[in-house]
Amino acid sequence: MTFRPALALLFAFIVVAPVCAAQSAADLGAGAKPRKESTLPLKPTADEAQAAQLSARFLTRFHYDALPLDDAMSAKIYKAYFKLLDSEKVFFTQQDMAKFAKYKDQLDDAIWNEDLSAPFDIFNQYVMSAVARMEYARSLLKKGFDFNTDQTYDFDRKHAAWPKDEAALNDLWRKRTMNDWLRLKLAGKSDDEIRKVLDKRYSGYIDRVKQLDGEDAFQTFMTAYAESTDPHTDYLGPREAQNFDIAMKLSLEGIGAVLQARDDYTQIRELVPAGPAAKSGKIHVGDRIVGVGQGEKGPIVDVIGWRLDDVVNLIRGKKDTVVRLEILPASTGLDGKHQLVTLVRKKVTIAEQAAKKKVVTITDGGVTRKIGVIELPTFYSDFGARREGDKNFKSATRDVAKLLGELKAEGVQGVIVDLRNNGGGSLYEANELTGLFIDKGPVVQVRDARGQVEVQGSDEPKMTWSGPLAVLVNRGTASASEIFSAAIQDYGRGLIIGTPTFGKGTVQNLVDLDRFGSADGKSKPQFGELKMTIAEFFRINGGSTQLKGVTPDIEYPQNGDDKDFGESTYDNALPWTHIAPADYKPVANMKAWLPQLRQMHDERVAESPAWKLMLDELAQYKKMRARTTVSLNFANREAERKELDAVQTSFRNRHKAIDGSDAALVDEQSSLDDGLTPGERSLKQELKEEKDAKKAPDPVLDETAHVLFDAVGLIKAEPKLAVEVEPYGGKPLVDAVAVAPPLQAPPAAASSAH
Repeated sequence: MTFRPALALLFAFIVVAPVCAAQSAADLGAGAKPRKESTLPLKPTADEAQAAQLSARFLTRFHYDALPLDDAMSAKIYKAYFKLLDSEKVFFTQQDMAKFAKYKDQLDDAIWNEDLSAPFDIFNQYVMSAVARMEYARSLLKKGFDFNTDQTYDFDRKHAAWPKDEAALNDLWRKRTMNDWLRLKLAGKSDDEIRKVLDKRYSGYIDRVKQLDGEDAFQTFMTAYAESTDPHTDYLGPREAQNFDIAMKLSLEGIGAVLQARDDYTQIRELVPAGPAAKSGKIHVGDRIVGVGQGEKGPIVDVIGWRLDDVVNLIRGKKDTVVRLEILPASTGLDGKHQLVTLVRKKVTIAEQAAKKKVVTITDGGVTRKIGVIELPTFYSDFGARREGDKNFKSATRDVAKLLGELKAEGVQGVIVDLRNNGGGSLYEANELTGLFIDKGPVVQVRDARGQVEVQGSDEPKMTWSGPLAVLVNRGTASASEIFSAAIQDYGRGLIIGTPTFGKGTVQNLVDLDRFGSADGKSKPQFGELKMTIAEFFRINGGSTQLKGVTPDIEYPQNGDDKDFGESTYDNALPWTHIAPADYKPVANMKAWLPQLRQMHDERVAESPAWKLMLDELAQYKKMRARTTVSLNFANREAERKELDAVQTSFRNRHKAIDGSDAALVDEQSSLDDGLTPGERSLKQELKEEKDAKKAPDPVLDETAHVLFDAVGLIKAEPKLAVEVEPYGGKPLVDAVAVAPPLQAPPAAASSAH
């Protein structure tokens, strides 16, 4: 039997890595127009209108669960659009919504007729309302507030009604602003300091809203349409499409710097090791970019006050081209001397999202064993580089195979694949990665819109690790990660440990709209892409991960996020179903030994101070998440803060007693609300907190390593057990492979839309 993907680019994705959004990266067109401030009313372009209609043609004909674009769908789009614009119901009133009601059954016509004036009218009103609200908030700062009254503020407004009128909206914003002030007051800020912080915050928000343009309006509207078809269909504008591509291949052409917006400046947040910026020795974390020039002699463009993505567009460019940056060094004040740095763009690898390894050493009962851990944040693959014959193309499977070889050389006796918060990625990679642990065979069944089922899997014997295996999962483990986890579970190949997974069971394909539309004679249309659901995947046992996810063999306590996060929380998710199982045979069976492993786990965590602390912190987290309102009375809030401070102090002391540090809480003050938002704290402080958080103890991973330690011990103590729980009865097959051989490139993308 031959297993092969029907499509070249089958994606099982839930989220795209956010790190790429601010990365100086691939060329999206240097010299793009800046958006310092847009001119209202925003108007759609002819290309956008054509892109919307073209998207509708695909979605109504080739989507897995194709729905007509009619009045019923218009109502869904209408609801989704306002959810994107004003999910907390703080910008529009009931009076506004009454005016917008006429559009409820007109959005389908807007798309079919290539007349997007209706969604743009709504977006224009949103911009004006947002600016007006923030201006009103600023006006309240002049007088201050009385915190001796018994008022409350409902900060969770997802299910609230729209404010009746402007008076009700003003009262809501008075309470929002009052709460912002109180948070800073409780953190020890003076009234003058509070006015300065909040006025700067609100002014900055106004500036960002005023920079929203027609591209933002169109992207938001099309996102509403796409997500109304199913939760995982997306419209990607040209910029978002480029970022998605970067996230998939984990490489880019640029200067190797992560940028962030801070005040009116674009600031260097991180330098990629061995990237052009880092190698220059002239650019440092915290430096501010105030100007950008193209080539050796191009004019320097002032970028102060620009949107971050517009600055990134100027810095991005093709490999071996020159970009010049005018830098305001972090070591100087705003009036410091500027420096001009010339850089040559190069290909840069995004290592943060690549597979990583480490070794956890467990000692118990006088026995010490090494457990290898492979952290895989996403199922990435650079299909383009693969097709072009690049020997160093990025691939999750290739990287994991290499790491497995290194772990074997280090003498590990078990391996954990950590898929926590892995939102998925390439279905092709999920198939190939599974092959590193099962030799060969079916991995997943894919059913298309016609009801035809194709069995996909690993064709070639390339098992790289045949020893004890565990897969660590949580609620954020989704899609391609669920395919891998389910296959490992169905084969009996390893232990699935953690909490139930996300529950996504659909497959998406990328459709390049530029290939199908005309652009009024333009040589390079910019219609963007559709990430469209085209199939549903099933486990090889015939079941599905849709809604249900993968249930771990050994379950850990949940944090309660399942009520708000996961496939089951979407009102338009596909139902769970099942099909006939594939032709496969389990390679091992640990089921009979699971009760013993669970008992050993239960007994150990019952005596573990770190585990008990984790449970207590989890309980506190659930308690805080359950709150939807806060008091606006200073005395009441101060009492709550003191109570919370006592709880956090207790947690901090327990951390110190367990591991000698309080890295999980960073420092004495960070555990309490400082009233600031991201970007208002010092960059040095933010980076320190992130670094310390990464170094914090991980009791979940440690316990998983201990469970695998136990499994290894059972196998060693019971030779007959190896025949049952080790793949293929413990008989070596192709276990000598240290690095997987180069994978053949999949065929060119084939779409049923032709």
